[in-house]
Amino acid sequence: MNGRKILGKEVKVNWATTPSSQKKDTSNHFHVFVGDLSPEITTEDIKAAFAPFGKISDARVVKDMTTGKSKGYGFVSFYNKLDAENAIVHMGGQWLGGRQIRTNWATRKPPAPKSVQDNSSKQLRFEDVVNQSSPQNCTVYCGGIQSGLSEHLMRQTFSPFGQIMEIRVFPEKGYSFIRFSTHESAAHAIVSVNGTTIESHVVKCYWGKESPDMGKNVQQVMEGVVLLYQQKLLYNNILSLSLTPYFMAEKRSEKKVWNFFFFFFFPPTFCSFTS
Repeated sequence: MNGRKILGKEVKVNWATTPSSQKKDTSNHFHVFVGDLSPEITTEDIKAAFAPFGKISDARVVKDMTTGKSKGYGFVSFYNKLDAENAIVHMGGQWLGGRQIRTNWATRKPPAPKSVQDNSSKQLRFEDVVNQSSPQNCTVYCGGIQSGLSEHLMRQTFSPFGQIMEIRVFPEKGYSFIRFSTHESAAHAIVSVNGTTIESHVVKCYWGKESPDMGKNVQQVMEGVVLLYQQKLLYNNILSLSLTPYFMAEKRSEKKVWNFFFFFFFPPTFCSFTS
C-alpha cells in the first residue's frame, strides 16, 4: 500500500511506534537500589550486569541535572520479586567498573495504616532526599519513639542500609541520631524508615545536623596514640640521659677490678725482688 494513490493522494504506510514520551508504569514492580557506582558506569552497564537475574522492566543511572554526570547510584526494576532478591544478594559487593557496588531494596516501606496515611506526608523519594543535604552530611534524625528507645533498637533498624559509624540515643526525648559512613546510605535509611512503625510508634526521619563532636571519639583516640608515642620518646630520652653516667661509672669500676685482678695474679716480670 505504501506509495499507492487513493482518491488522487499518495498513501504512506509504515510500522507504528509507541510514543517515546509515554513512560512505562513500574510502580508495582520490584526496585533495587545500586550504590557506589563508578563515574563511567552507564545505564546500559548496570542493565547488562543485572540482566542474568531476570527480566528487567527498567534501569537507570541517576545523573546531575546541571552537569549531566552520574551521581554514583542508580536503580534496577524487576518484574519478579524473587529475581530482585537474588540480584540484591549476589550483586552486593561485586565489582562494576572500578568500584564494589552496594545493593539494597529501593524502598522497604510497607503500606501504612489508613489513619497514618491520612496524617502523614507523601512517600519520600530517594532522588529528592539525597539532594536535600550536603554530600558530607551522613547523619539521620529519627524521632517519635516515646518508649523502648535504645541503641540496640536503632542499630537493628538502620543497619540494613549501610555501615553505621555512631549512634546517639536520647530516650527521655524520644529521638536519636544515626551517623552512617556514606551520604547515600543515610538518604536510603531516611526514605525507608520514615513513616514506619517502631515499638508501636510512627517515626519521622530526616537529615540531622553534624554536631561538632560527632566522630570526636575517633579523633580523641588518634590524639591519644600520638600523645603516648611522644611521651614514650621523651621517657626514653630522659632514661638514656640519666643512666649514661651510671653506665660510664660501671665501666670505669669494672676496668679497675680487672686491672687489680691481673696485677695480683699475673705480676709483671720486671717486678721481681732479690735478697
